[in-house]
Amino acid sequence: MSDDRVLDRVVPRQQKEWDIKGALNFILGGAGSGLLVAAPFAAMLRADPRPFVALGMVLVAGGLFSVWLKIGRPWRAFHVVRRPSTSWMTREALIAPFLFAAGALGVFTGAPLFVLLAGLLGALYAYAQGRILKANIGIAAWRRWSCVALIVATAVVEGVGIVAFSAPFWPSLAPLGFLLAALIVARYIAWTNYIADLRRTGAPKGTLEAFDVFAPRFLILGHGAAIVFALIGAIGQYPAALALGGAFAAVGGALFKYTLVCRAAFTQGFALPRMPTRGRSKPAPGLKPGWEPPQAS
Repeated sequence: MSDDRVLDRVVPRQQKEWDIKGALNFILGGAGSGLLVAAPFAAMLRADPRPFVALGMVLVAGGLFSVWLKIGRPWRAFHVVRRPSTSWMTREALIAPFLFAAGALGVFTGAPLFVLLAGLLGALYAYAQGRILKANIGIAAWRRWSCVALIVATAVVEGVGIVAFSAPFWPSLAPLGFLLAALIVARYIAWTNYIADLRRTGAPKGTLEAFDVFAPRFLILGHGAAIVFALIGAIGQYPAALALGGAFAAVGGALFKYTLVCRAAFTQGFALPRMPTRGRSKPAPGLKPGWEPPQAS
């Protein structure tokens, strides 16, 4: 290996293995699974849940198809089902058929039981996606439990946001604005906890810089504006405002996952826990090139 290739691995480098095709599995799959979670709430507000269940399944299928296109030898994808005891990617793949079966029964029969079952499987699917990221321990931005919580919260916000976007067609969905606002607050808490976790434990400079660039738009549009329009729609019974709040919330979540996978994902790089010294001298502090040091809590 040349010196340049060795030095390239000393400091964290942005991963290139998962590009937009890999990100779309989380963008579409997360929104689809969240939409399945949100469908029973739409039914409670006298809206037909079947279009949301159908769209949720289409989005999940689109995410799986995009990551299938990423595989160098696509027909080897069937081997993914062989490791359920160790791989969260396998568990995601095994959840999908049951999710589609329950969703299809919900669409064709309209039975609340199947709509609810599809929602529960959607929540499980979103959790599996968060665990897929966490299992990539070489990427500091993904391996935190706080990342799993943020992925699940984002999926649910996106799902409720997409349902809210349909409020002009179902004015009875107006009270959904209160739920959407509460979920956006929960996502904001998950986001701040995630960023604080990265700063507390230390992270590659590129990871924190990517999130610093993204954060203002995410917080202003995906949270602030989304909450304002959601509450205006709920309190004032304005379907257009609720739809706009849902759009801001859902698009903000999609952009976050794109940033997480394609912009903020830096490898671990090399590190020395202690610097060696000669003789009986005490070892010097360790060294992590390209990292922001942990911040004292």
